[in-house]
Amino acid sequence: MKSKYNSFHHKTLTYFILFSVTILLLLWVFQIFYLKYSYESYQMENLKQLATSIQQTPITNLGETLEKVAYKNEVCIEYYGDNGTNIHYNTLMVGCALGKNNPTILNIESEFIQSGVNSKPYHLVNEEYETKAYLYGVKLDTGVVFLYNTLEDLSGSNRILKNQLIYLTIIAIIFACVIAYFLSQKLTGPILDITKRAKKLGSGTKVDFPNYGIQEVDDLANVLDHAGQDMMKMDELRRDLMANVSHDLKTPLTMIKAYAEMVRDMSYKDDKKRNDHCNIIMDEVDRLNILVNDILTLSKMQANADEMNITEFDLISELNTIVNRYQIIKETEDYKINVQAPKEAIVLADKQKINQVLYNLINNAINYTGKDKTITIKVKKEKDSYLVEIIDTGKGIKPEEINFIWNKYYKNEKNHQRNVVGTGLGLSIVKTILEKHKFEYGVKSVKNKGTTFYFHIKRK
Repeated sequence: MKSKYNSFHHKTLTYFILFSVTILLLLWVFQIFYLKYSYESYQMENLKQLATSIQQTPITNLGETLEKVAYKNEVCIEYYGDNGTNIHYNTLMVGCALGKNNPTILNIESEFIQSGVNSKPYHLVNEEYETKAYLYGVKLDTGVVFLYNTLEDLSGSNRILKNQLIYLTIIAIIFACVIAYFLSQKLTGPILDITKRAKKLGSGTKVDFPNYGIQEVDDLANVLDHAGQDMMKMDELRRDLMANVSHDLKTPLTMIKAYAEMVRDMSYKDDKKRNDHCNIIMDEVDRLNILVNDILTLSKMQANADEMNITEFDLISELNTIVNRYQIIKETEDYKINVQAPKEAIVLADKQKINQVLYNLINNAINYTGKDKTITIKVKKEKDSYLVEIIDTGKGIKPEEINFIWNKYYKNEKNHQRNVVGTGLGLSIVKTILEKHKFEYGVKSVKNKGTTFYFHIKRK
């Protein structure tokens, strides 16, 4: 059951609001809760850097440096010299506890002077102002320096920030909702349109997808556009396939039935006629058998149900065996099959399937060769493969038809030289086998001079 909460529009709106709320929460955490820690860390680090700069100051410039540091950085400083001097800098600053005989401060100072460390920070509370403060002691060659800094009370600032963030959060969520709404509308519109158009593809209707101005959406539209074109082609091929299969099955079945009836009713008493009619029935059965086998072979290969069995074998030996099987038509119909090949060509392929390729290409050449009834087979050695060419001397193939010759049931009836039994699946089977091997293949044709089918087969 569909839910509006699963829609692209609703999800875009939800995710954008969640993103905005997350950013605001992070802002709350860092501005409210982390602010105090960040401020205190900064003040302590600042005292540490000031103490380091004082340690590096020459003794001749010490007084000037202490005064400059105290007033410029709003800290108060107390200096105890080894000669008993005690000098204060900026101790009249509001919140300063140095120079006021504060027992806590005096105890800390005494403890540090007697300790063996060169510098040390102290956290304390200014009881007079009830605020936190930092005291940093550092030892010099001529005495000891104490830096004191009162920490500001950030509670007021936090309240102001909280109030501001409350208003900012409300405004940001409203803006997020508005922006998310228009953004989702901008994205949802094209997708809904694509969905509406895509639903029409299943009905076989030609559908055009416009350009939406969004790259990812346009890529999806282009994919669906190509898919629609492929579906139209597949539907056309399906109709052609059904028409051709129906025709190829119907013709031999009609012949079988007709001649069977003739044997039953007329020629059963005449031995010669009965044998002739039975031979025709057998030929038509053979034709049906070839058609069914070719359909099954092609279907298995295209469904990847026919596994490859790659082995080493001698291509020339297999080729000679196949050519010898055409001896009957060489003798009875004066066909010439010339083989130009090396004595041996060891290749890596599925032997049975390559034999089927050779059979189909030779059959095709015999069907379409010229009046000289000559077929030439060439095998040439190349760097990593052997080039196999099957050449006829027929009328050739029109340039506009070359791209279609590998299709199922494609036949060029006008160029037939010989009425050989065929199913129209031969070249489609050749294409499928060679593509499964990933072998390069193709066809070259010159009008009124002939056609050359070729493929490359991997050498051992």
